[in-house]
Amino acid sequence: LFSGGPLLGYTRQAAFGPLHSMAKFYLPFRLFKVEVLNRGKSKLYWLGLDMVTGCLNSYAFERPPEGAECISLKTRNCIPASVPDAAANSLMIAKVRRLVFSSGFFCIRNLRISAQAVPGEIHVPYWAGFRGTGPRVHVAVMDAVRRRMEGVKVRQLLRSWLLQSSLPAASET
Repeated sequence: LFSGGPLLGYTRQAAFGPLHSMAKFYLPFRLFKVEVLNRGKSKLYWLGLDMVTGCLNSYAFERPPEGAECISLKTRNCIPASVPDAAANSLMIAKVRRLVFSSGFFCIRNLRISAQAVPGEIHVPYWAGFRGTGPRVHVAVMDAVRRRMEGVKVRQLLRSWLLQSSLPAASET
């Protein structure tokens, strides 16, 4: 998936160097039950908000994941959550409001949005591919569930976490 086939793989290798390694990492998401009331009609959504920055695209679910759809594992490749629980609810409502407005401002009447957090976190897997020659490294990130390449927001999030993790702690210096 990171090579992209013969032509795209050759282009990526020429531009960024050979693929040296891959790693899996996880981002925490909080699941919300979101109800949107607009024009007298009610719609229910199950959306996941990233709990690292709150600015990544939301995950949409048909229903809350359960049982065999989730696995439990221990790994150090999990970026810690940093969005306070109190702010998560308002971030989710703001995201949903932007989505509703983007569908057409003039189609909105008596809009009400409510979001209720589901207890716990879901950690979504991502793959990171490291390319390069010499001291420069290019990182490509893929959502392991959706199987699509991620943009600059996720790459910057991973980069800052990796750099923060590699710095010595204040007590070590």
